[in-house]
Amino acid sequence: MNASQRTPVVILNGFLGSGKTTLFRNLLVQSGKNNLPIGAVVNDMSELDVDGELISNTETDGSNAPVIETIHSCVLSSKKGIEKLEESLEKLLANPKPELIIIETSGSCHPMPLVEFFKAQSHFKLTGVLVLVDSLMLAHDYEYGRQLVPLMRHNIQHQKRDMVNLLVEQIMFCSHLILTKADRIEQNKLVEMAEFIKPINPLVSILSVLFGQLPIDQLLAMPEYDYHRVGQLINELKPVLDAEASGDRPYNMATRVIKDDRPFHPQRLWEVCHQYLNQKIYRSKGFFWLSSRDKMSLLWNLAAGSISLEVIGQWRSGIVEDTNNGLMEMEVEQLKQQLAEESGRFGDRHCHLTVIGDQTQVDQFTEALKSCFLTEEEIQHWQNGGDFPDPWPKNLVKMAY
Repeated sequence: MNASQRTPVVILNGFLGSGKTTLFRNLLVQSGKNNLPIGAVVNDMSELDVDGELISNTETDGSNAPVIETIHSCVLSSKKGIEKLEESLEKLLANPKPELIIIETSGSCHPMPLVEFFKAQSHFKLTGVLVLVDSLMLAHDYEYGRQLVPLMRHNIQHQKRDMVNLLVEQIMFCSHLILTKADRIEQNKLVEMAEFIKPINPLVSILSVLFGQLPIDQLLAMPEYDYHRVGQLINELKPVLDAEASGDRPYNMATRVIKDDRPFHPQRLWEVCHQYLNQKIYRSKGFFWLSSRDKMSLLWNLAAGSISLEVIGQWRSGIVEDTNNGLMEMEVEQLKQQLAEESGRFGDRHCHLTVIGDQTQVDQFTEALKSCFLTEEEIQHWQNGGDFPDPWPKNLVKMAY
């Protein structure tokens, strides 16, 4: 099969919380507006597939809705992940042929196994390995990137592999490096940051993208990935990564899932986050509710030591309870019927969070988060009209793409 007949594939790679899902959702919206048939694969190493749910719920205009495959509970660069990827790609080709396939990897995914996989494919043409790097994380944890190369050299000398190796090697394999969240650092530091990163991959183009605003036309215009450029790098890393590929959660990384129908105590949650967060908690994401804002369905988003709360909608329970909801009686009855099927004590309200961090730290933070749920006494107080202090920002961002 010649190159023009192969389906182009773009991989969105990058460390945990770098903004891959935001970029992915924006690209899906653009594909809908341009009636561009695309396929999508979303990978989340947690059993709680938060990114997959967000991607699936992205509203797109046009007649060509994206076909989405989700892979969770493992990382794509593992042997299990590659097997699942192959199955997902076969399903995507079984539909009307997409003009582009976009793969969002888990933040702990090493790009090399995927590069090797697509080099051997006859039906797919890898065109872009886009690596997203969180500018804020790079500024806070690595002195704007100054420490990346020295830390990598230290690891090599001591035969050590940790998250620094993953971050540096993601940059080594990328065809395009995207700096995200640049609006949250000093603008004059952005050029300095790019200068520190450039020696890791001298040939790569570096661009800054805010809020996932990357034109999809740029993805369609990308040439085939240059496998020759990374040939020596693959030979050097292959023995090490082959050993790592047997693990679904590499780099001493652990995942914990929190599921509960109770709301968080807003003040206690605030205090726990300020007390327990450190560099060893890499990522936390999910859906939750606060007792002080019980109508809002919120997205919990922790990355680079900072937390954002975003409104993603309203709980159906909250709509039914609102006497001024503006709905017809028939619509309210339909909602009540749906809520009758919910198993939770508070209708469809729930807290489902995933926490990813170093094995030495993740349990402590997870248990601290669990302590923030209302106790039974507090629930009774709240249901009787009592309230609790809420230090979180009053005006939360509503997700919009």
